Amino acid sequence: MRSLRERFVGGGLRYAVMTHDLVMVWLCWQLLFLGRYALLNEAPPQPWFSLDVLVVIALQALAFWKVGLYRGLWRFASVADLINIFKASFIGLLAILVVFSYRRLEGIPISVLVVYPFALSALLGTPRLLYRAWKDYQAVNSDARARRVLVLGAGHAAESLIKDLRRSGDYEPVGLLDDSTHLQGAKLHGTPILGRLDDVASVARETDAKLLVIAIPTLDAAGMQRVVGLCESTGLPFRTVPRLADILDGNSLPGQLKEVAIEDLLGRKPILPDWELIRGWLRGRTVLVTGGGGSIGSELCRQCARHGVAKIVVLEISELLMINIQAELRRNFPDLQVLGLLGDCGDPAVIRHALSRYRPDTVFHAAAYKQVPLLEDQLREAVRNNTLATECVATACVEAKVENFVFISTDKAVDPVNSLGATKRYAEMICQSLDKRSAATRFLTVRFGNVLGSVGSVVPLFREQIRKGGPVTVTHPDVSRYFMTIPEACLLILQAAASSSRGAIYMLDMGEPVLIRHLAEQMIRLAGKQPGVDVPIVYTGLRPGEKLHESLFYADEKCRPTAHPKVMEAGVREFCPELVLGNIAGLRRAIADYDIDAMREILLATIPEFRAVEEPCSANAGAKIVPFPSKEAGRIH
Repeated sequence: MRSLRERFVGGGLRYAVMTHDLVMVWLCWQLLFLGRYALLNEAPPQPWFSLDVLVVIALQALAFWKVGLYRGLWRFASVADLINIFKASFIGLLAILVVFSYRRLEGIPISVLVVYPFALSALLGTPRLLYRAWKDYQAVNSDARARRVLVLGAGHAAESLIKDLRRSGDYEPVGLLDDSTHLQGAKLHGTPILGRLDDVASVARETDAKLLVIAIPTLDAAGMQRVVGLCESTGLPFRTVPRLADILDGNSLPGQLKEVAIEDLLGRKPILPDWELIRGWLRGRTVLVTGGGGSIGSELCRQCARHGVAKIVVLEISELLMINIQAELRRNFPDLQVLGLLGDCGDPAVIRHALSRYRPDTVFHAAAYKQVPLLEDQLREAVRNNTLATECVATACVEAKVENFVFISTDKAVDPVNSLGATKRYAEMICQSLDKRSAATRFLTVRFGNVLGSVGSVVPLFREQIRKGGPVTVTHPDVSRYFMTIPEACLLILQAAASSSRGAIYMLDMGEPVLIRHLAEQMIRLAGKQPGVDVPIVYTGLRPGEKLHESLFYADEKCRPTAHPKVMEAGVREFCPELVLGNIAGLRRAIADYDIDAMREILLATIPEFRAVEEPCSANAGAKIVPFPSKEAGRIH
């Protein structure tokens, strides 16, 4: 709440501005009369003060108030303010014509009325623009130590950026760079365009720039990689302006500079989902998310809340994660019903209770263990949590006649060589088997690669290693992975869930796989350091269960495009559903007896392509990366 003094000062300034404007109305009216009769060498009949003049001032004041002229500040006067001034002047003219029409405008020359709105707009707008220019000049020159900034880009984002930099007083824009030939030599708000983006190193030296700012938010990942490389060649720190999507999602503020994130360099354009389809499908639904406090589960809750669900039920085994996601959802979506159930989704009593009490329309099964090296020594927990818990939730959904069951899988399930991949592949087959037996519940599987920023992923690990000065550990020089962001992963889930298919497996077109060593090198550079010089990279050898390369689908899954150009659908492979579902009882007995050998035998018998790796360093050494299929294949809906 503002203090009494602040209110008094603010009110006084507003009254001073109003007084200034009314004086300008009086001055404009008198000058127009003087000019009109001076041209005729006659004395003006209009006295300096009269009833007519007072009526004109009153009518114009009413027009100012109606247009809302005093909601803005002179300090930030802009074209929009000038438009409002002209609008108010024109409305004032119309009011004068109406009021004085009773005497047919006697004593008021037509020439005065014609020029009046333009002259008044000039008298009101000029002081505002001069005041803003003066304040901007003060901001630039108030601190001789203002940081000199070279801006890359000369579009709308750069225009707004220059205004913000000058307004802050802490930065001084010394020039711009842009590849558009018609802009060379021009100026943007007085700041010259000094060359092309490739000239950044020489221009930065000539202008003594201390900071580079990338003001091209529309750049795709390939373009951002090029610009980042140019910035790195200068040795100067660099920042970027946020993308519009980041601002709308509340992740960044307008005008806020941010460091270039590794997500900006994925190597492909962000996926744009079919919002109309997703919102139409989600609106008014009740959804249950298992593992709703984890990396994927929590973002899935946010996306569902953002796009119109009526109720979200979070099933989570961690009380801390449960508290965090419930508090966040209730804070950001106060009208949304957020319910929580603490428990293990692999416990039949827990999942039956959740389904009978909350009656969800859709269940998103995101709960899982996912750390490859750890699970190689923890096969029992991998089977219990990834396979049997999935069967438990899926079977309960069939019994409760839940409309949709969406299973979150992984690219490790393709030709699995580790416990994570095998247990997830078994869970995929369980879902496809139940889909054939259930008419009421529709089963879908969403399969994607590594998720940037998720708990336990390589990016947070590299970031922490770089912060400590290294070394950054990479398993193998040639190891590669597909990457996507957490929001993209969740939007893929929603896009697939909103489709009309049954039993299918959906995948995101994630572009080309990324070499992990290149990822490590890029992250080191983004931290302002040199790989191998400031931060060493150490190759440790592939860990148990790791491949050199991952694939997104089996060769015989007949992967084909969907209605969305970046989402692909894989058909159901040939397997025996009776064998898949029949071996679950054996897995449960092996779990109860902690019989690792029996579990492994069941997995090998059920998933013929599963071959556990004995020598991790040779894993998948000759593997080929299966390319994403052409969009020329038959399009389905």
